[in-house]
Amino acid sequence: MRTRSAQLSVATVAFVLGLLVVAQLRAQAGAAGLQARSAQELTVLVANLTTRNEQLRREVASLEREVADLTAAAARGESSVDRLRTDLARIRTWAGLDPVVGPGVRVTVGGPLPGVAVEDLLNELRNAGAEALAVGGVRIVPGVVVAGPPGALSVLDTRLPDPFEIEAIGSPETLTGSLTRMGGIVAQLSARFPEATVTVTPVERLRLPATDRDLRPSHGTPTL
Repeated sequence: MRTRSAQLSVATVAFVLGLLVVAQLRAQAGAAGLQARSAQELTVLVANLTTRNEQLRREVASLEREVADLTAAAARGESSVDRLRTDLARIRTWAGLDPVVGPGVRVTVGGPLPGVAVEDLLNELRNAGAEALAVGGVRIVPGVVVAGPPGALSVLDTRLPDPFEIEAIGSPETLTGSLTRMGGIVAQLSARFPEATVTVTPVERLRLPATDRDLRPSHGTPTL
């Protein structure tokens, strides 16, 4: 038993020594290989190593930022699913698929005003930053327009009364200023249609309904 143990010990020591010798030879070969390179080759090698190290540092910094963001989100009780739900709710609201509440303006329109003039009003509100629009209680989304001659206006086959209201959610100050500025759309409509009236009222809280229109495209399909 003692002889066998001694043999195993000797074999183990020899194996370890062999590994050390191989490692030493490889190190010497690598050093010899570097010594055989020219100064220009060594410069390129160092430059490549520096560039790679810099890339790794940037990757580490990016991963550290992601970890910090995820840690902060977890501390707030958020998750990726919560973020996706928030983004989906925002998109649905923007598209008109869900009701929306917020400050804005109420524009009361009365008298003989044609549909194209009402569309001018809506375009001015959009350009001024309106985030959601409704006319006569009908949400305005792509494909929904106000049409008809004076006294017979309609939206989505719904006849508009006289007077009717346009509701727009956005900054009340910005929307009001854009509509009522000197030479603005209200002044232009008053000059073109003197018998019509357009009154703009800032409102602290409006609630616009969701659209009933099917917004699914008939011909286009999304691509990723």
